[in-house]
Amino acid sequence: MAGRRARTGRGWDASPPRTGDGTPGPRRGRRTTGDKSGSTAGLPDDETGSGTPSADATAGGRGAGPPRDEAEVAREICLRQLAARPRTRAELATALARRGISEEIADQVLDRYDEVGIIDDAAFARAWVTSRHAGRGLARRALANELRRRGVDGDTASEALGELDETTEAGTARALVERKLRTARGEPDAVFRRLVGMLARKGYPPGVAIRAVKEALAAQSAEAAEFAERLDADALIDAEGDAAGGPGD
Repeated sequence: MAGRRARTGRGWDASPPRTGDGTPGPRRGRRTTGDKSGSTAGLPDDETGSGTPSADATAGGRGAGPPRDEAEVAREICLRQLAARPRTRAELATALARRGISEEIADQVLDRYDEVGIIDDAAFARAWVTSRHAGRGLARRALANELRRRGVDGDTASEALGELDETTEAGTARALVERKLRTARGEPDAVFRRLVGMLARKGYPPGVAIRAVKEALAAQSAEAAEFAERLDADALIDAEGDAAGGPGD
C-alpha cells in the first residue's frame, strides 16, 4: 500500500510539493508572472512573430538600422506600379519623383528597365490604342489625347494610331450609333444631335460622326429614314467643323 501511494503521488494528479513551511509550492512547468526568462512579454511584435513588423523594420526607416539603398526602393516602387497595369516611362518617373527618389537614381533605374524591355512606350501605345478603341470605341483624336497625358511622345503615338485606319474607325462609329439607337427615345432631330454629340466626345471628326448617324437613322425606321433624307450632311459637317472644340473623354 505504501508503494502504491508513493507512485500515485508522483503521477499527473499529484498534489504540488510542499515547501519547508508547509505551504504548497508552484507547479513545475508553469511560469510565474515575474519570471520573464522564457516569456515573450515586452518583446516587439516582429520578434515574437505574433504581429506584423513595424514600419521602420520593413521600410528601413530611422532607428531600424542603415537606410535602404535608394535604387532598391526605386525598383520596388516601379514594380508595384507595373503590377497594377502597364505604365509608360513618364508615368513611372512621376511616381518615383512623388516618393522622393532623386532624378539621377530614377534615370538609372528607368534606363535599365528600358534596356531589358520591362517598360516599352511603343508597345504600351499599341496596346492602349487597341484596347481603348475596342472597349470604349474611342477614335484616334481621343486616343492621341490620352497617350499624350500619359507621356507618350508624338512620334510613338502617331505610329500606334496609324494602325487604326479610317475604315475601322468609321465602322466602329456606326456600331456605336446602332447600339445606342436600340434604346434611344425622342424625335429624330433630338436623337440625331445626341448621337452626334456622343461620337464627338469619343473623338470622332464631324464628318465621320454625322455620316454614321445619318446612315444608321436611315436604316432604323421609315420616319427616321425620312428625316435622314432631309439632312444635308455636307452642310452639317461644315457647321460642326466651324464650331467644334476639342474632343471629350
